[in-house]
Amino acid sequence: MAHDTLPQYAADPPTARPEQRGLLARGQAALHTKPLLGPLTVLLLASVFFSVWVGSRFSDPLNISLIVQQVQIIGMVGIAQTLIVLTAGIDLSVGAITVLASVVMGKLAVANGLPVPLALLLGVITGGVCGGLNGLLVTRFRIPPFIATLGTLSVFSALTLFYSRSETIRAQDVPPLLSWPGRSIEVLGTDVTYSSLLMLGAFAAVALLLRGTAWGAHVHAVGDHREGARLSGIRTGRVLLSVYVVAGLICGLAAWFLIGRIGSVSPQAGENLNLQSITAVVIGGTSLFGGRGHVLGTLLGSLIVGVFSSGLALSGVDSLWQVFTVGVLVIVAVAADQWIRKVAA
Repeated sequence: MAHDTLPQYAADPPTARPEQRGLLARGQAALHTKPLLGPLTVLLLASVFFSVWVGSRFSDPLNISLIVQQVQIIGMVGIAQTLIVLTAGIDLSVGAITVLASVVMGKLAVANGLPVPLALLLGVITGGVCGGLNGLLVTRFRIPPFIATLGTLSVFSALTLFYSRSETIRAQDVPPLLSWPGRSIEVLGTDVTYSSLLMLGAFAAVALLLRGTAWGAHVHAVGDHREGARLSGIRTGRVLLSVYVVAGLICGLAAWFLIGRIGSVSPQAGENLNLQSITAVVIGGTSLFGGRGHVLGTLLGSLIVGVFSSGLALSGVDSLWQVFTVGVLVIVAVAADQWIRKVAA
């Protein structure tokens, strides 16, 4: 057959230039390369919408401060969850670790009479130990993260009830240092708690750690393609174990914030933290398939949940529909992630 008679489909079609692509495709590519763009847009649009719909009650500095206070625990636990999700895992026990660490702090300081700084430190270490246990189950015993942390969720919850004897330490018995994160200072005419400021600092620190260190690059590499990371010389097992330990330590800090937030030490606190942290991570644009996302997106995701909850509450919407709205946001966020990932396919 002559060369000029070859079928037309034998040659690959020319690649369309960027200016020839549709607006939708360009937006898809932008969201893929800039994962913070999506949640930031949603947060701004939601804030403008509720400011117009509800009025000055929503945009009042006091209400903004309350929104930040309400999401501070979710945000801290969300940082831990983000680290796990970036490695293509998931941790169903972060809330249970947080509550267990808070009970350890309270019991050691109040019931056992240990110096409060030492009790606080041991509580944070407890979080790290629990995270390390999760990491060992995933790396050494090859148990899928979902199953491993589903099991430790029950283990840590049972240990919390056993150690606390299901008793709550009252606010008047909590040492000042343990309740210190709940205290506030005046910023721009409104009260801001120390834990809110520390939460923002934690987000900034972890963001720098993930973006500016070799460890952060290894975390992303392991989540994006674990076998490829291993073949390139990264010790994937050590990286995964370190991620779970760091996540546990962050939950230990969140436990301190939790005591400051509620003013007491309760084994029943933080019952929904596991699901709330996943919600913040997903809405914040971190991919459940690992390797793509930004910890600051989790901050935006937490604030999105807080803005919707506050705006709907001020509008007189029943709490049932507030939960419904958050569920819809999660579904939309996961669907958007699937759509965005097609760029890299």
